Amino acid sequence: MLKAKDIMTVDPVTLCLDDEISTAVGIMLEKGINGLPVLDDNDNVVGILCQSDLVAQQKKLRLPSLFTVLDGLIPFSSSKDFDREVEKITALTVEQAMTPAPVTVTPETRLEDIASIIVEHNFHTLPVVEKGHLVGVIGKEDILRTLLPPVEEE
Repeated sequence: MLKAKDIMTVDPVTLCLDDEISTAVGIMLEKGINGLPVLDDNDNVVGILCQSDLVAQQKKLRLPSLFTVLDGLIPFSSSKDFDREVEKITALTVEQAMTPAPVTVTPETRLEDIASIIVEHNFHTLPVVEKGHLVGVIGKEDILRTLLPPVEEE
């Protein structure tokens, strides 16, 4: 049974909270990476920045729907959601654009559990954390590689 430690990319590229968006975009494009873990000053995983977080900066802002009750305006959606959407669209730093508190797995997490998490939540990258520290990342490509026949060594 394959586990995260068997398929993860070790020593992954990471970002810091105060890195600029342009830096993150450059790294993703140069290295062909879809998602990057974000670390705080103590090297704790505090977020993940994916291409979809950055593409969101180019989308049209959806204004909240309102209805009137006794001359008062009441939004159909949460103002918190709207505020977060505005923050992502106008983000200048990784911290403003990232998805905070990402789902993580451990090196011992089984492949089938990893695949389930990725599919059910539409994730592209999962940080692998052991004892609070990042030890690797798993992307969809890592899982796809497990579908190839083993390479025979000569």
